[in-house]
Amino acid sequence: MKKPVATFAERVDKLTRSIENALTGESFPTEVRPLSIAAGRKLKGWAFDWGREAGTTGLQIFQLNTFDNPTIIHGLISLEPKPDHVFMHLVESAGFNKGRNKVYLGVLGNLVAFACRWSFELGHDGFVSFDSKSVLKAHYEQALGATELGGLRLYLGTPAATALVKRYYPQLPFTLATWPLPPSAARAAS
Repeated sequence: MKKPVATFAERVDKLTRSIENALTGESFPTEVRPLSIAAGRKLKGWAFDWGREAGTTGLQIFQLNTFDNPTIIHGLISLEPKPDHVFMHLVESAGFNKGRNKVYLGVLGNLVAFACRWSFELGHDGFVSFDSKSVLKAHYEQALGATELGGLRLYLGTPAATALVKRYYPQLPFTLATWPLPPSAARAAS
């Protein structure tokens, strides 16, 4: 049996309401947009090969940008819609958002909240699963409300997903009865 690869190998530094400058605390509104295969192939300095990931059938890659500067990618996430949930294949902060001298906080929380939002939009009640490094499992359980499925596999259920979506997307009309959002409402809320 093939050993699962840890797809979630960074610490969630802080759950913010967007992304936050690490020095000043200033918050910047963000948007999550699809990353094209061509754009993925041009990326340099990332731990993962996002061009290959973007070209993989069944996966959708999204980038996190600020509204003020949509050309700068703060983080990337690879998602696969499954029949009953969304699987996070990879998630990564940009190099300038890692380590002790990171520029922005909240990148990973923002991307995971987007995965939960997408799961709700697909009618999966916010369920998202991912594989973790063993040393970070307890961290994800505490920081995100993740629950162990077995081995290195964790998931976010409806309560944890709801909390993240409400934090990062407070403008959405959120009750379980309103999901999935009609396409026009989903676009307007982005």
